[in-house]
Amino acid sequence: MKIFVAVKRVVDHNVRIRVRPDGTGVETAGVRMSMNPFCKHAVEAAVQLGEAGKADEIVVVSIGPKAVNDVILTALAMGAHRGILVETDADLETLAIAKLLAAIVAEEKPDLVLLGKQAVDDDSNHVGQMLAGLLDWPQATFASEINIEADQLSVSREVDYGRVTTAMPLPAIVTADLRLNTPRNAALPMVMKARQKPLAVRSADCMNIDLTPRLTIEKTSPPPERVAGRTVADVGELASLIAADIAEMEAL
Repeated sequence: MKIFVAVKRVVDHNVRIRVRPDGTGVETAGVRMSMNPFCKHAVEAAVQLGEAGKADEIVVVSIGPKAVNDVILTALAMGAHRGILVETDADLETLAIAKLLAAIVAEEKPDLVLLGKQAVDDDSNHVGQMLAGLLDWPQATFASEINIEADQLSVSREVDYGRVTTAMPLPAIVTADLRLNTPRNAALPMVMKARQKPLAVRSADCMNIDLTPRLTIEKTSPPPERVAGRTVADVGELASLIAADIAEMEAL
């Protein structure tokens, strides 16, 4: 069985996000970048399935400029077998990303496609569902457990009232949630070995896919600064402050 894992390079989740002074977007120049946390859980799930004898090959793909190679190498160091970089310097919308992935999937013909449920830079939660629609494959989102028996896939997800388990045939699309597993940290020897693994580069411009953006971002602005808290002497004073705030809001 072949597993295909899509990963995204984003601003590291430990970095304080800053908006560019001109409001055109989030500052990425000179900022530490890393693999999207949800994507890392997807890679770990694929590697665990390989270690359990459920997968023969794990292919990781990412879309973006040459710098995206670092997240592909991270996935290879975790245990993926080969990587594909779809190179482009354009800021792609989620539908364009899904179309590029669909084209690569059509060529690679994997049995299972894993993605993070969303990227922490835009929190769109679009690509997995769009990809399933484009391929007309069954999908399971927000996976907290994945099991494969023969050609049958079983995926559990957490919901408000507990857990729901869904079964579906392969090939299929699954998006990973944070509770799926604990991603491993690749040791230095694995990082060095990853550089010897195959890494193919494809140009997005040569894939005959319309990447024209359909949305225009007029402005990006940071959230308002959080108002400092107040210390009260007792419950009565707290109730009075709450009542005053409610009255002020109603007057607006």
